[in-house]
Amino acid sequence: MNEDTFNLQVRKYLKKVGVTSQREIEKAVRDAVASGKLSGNEKVRATVTLKLPDLGVELDVDDHIALG
Repeated sequence: MNEDTFNLQVRKYLKKVGVTSQREIEKAVRDAVASGKLSGNEKVRATVTLKLPDLGVELDVDDHIALG
């Protein structure tokens, strides 16, 4: 295994996950505030599930995102 290639590919994947996730979170929160479902001062729970099916890995990462 080439460590440099592997590290670069993992970083590239995580960047894609981060950018995509941020876009979706922002859209969902803005829509919820606009519709009145949220006031904009709450904390919303967020969960990301990382799966590596070929390796038998499944990991949930939970946290809260404060809006105000």
